[in-house]
Amino acid sequence: MRRLSTRIVLFQQHAANALGLIHTDIKTADILHETGPITAGELSRITGLTTGTVTALVDRLEAAGYVRRERDTADRRRVIIVPVDTRQSDIQAVYAPLAAAVQHMGAQYNEEELALLQDFVRRISGVYEDEMQRLTARE
Repeated sequence: MRRLSTRIVLFQQHAANALGLIHTDIKTADILHETGPITAGELSRITGLTTGTVTALVDRLEAAGYVRRERDTADRRRVIIVPVDTRQSDIQAVYAPLAAAVQHMGAQYNEEELALLQDFVRRISGVYEDEMQRLTARE
């Protein structure tokens, strides 16, 4: 499992490099694509990064055109970080060959095997979520 985890992190870094970003930036863009608009505080909580680090990260993503900052209409003191969907196509283009390779690999399994693999991925994702929660609670 550690070998797979390391390969995923290394791939993410290379994908980020291809986009002129760093690993944390590209994954944050993915998080924002998942969550939609959120505050810097919420992003800090999700990522485990300090608010100062999140501010610098959002500055880089904004300069690269992946996010924009908007005032919260309900509370003008709050700033919402909004993902820019048009830049998602750049990220998707970098990941397209990986997606095709995984799809090709998946075609070698029957439906029952694929269902088992999908169940494993869903469950292991939940384990990671739980462990992140545990580590966050310790902080």
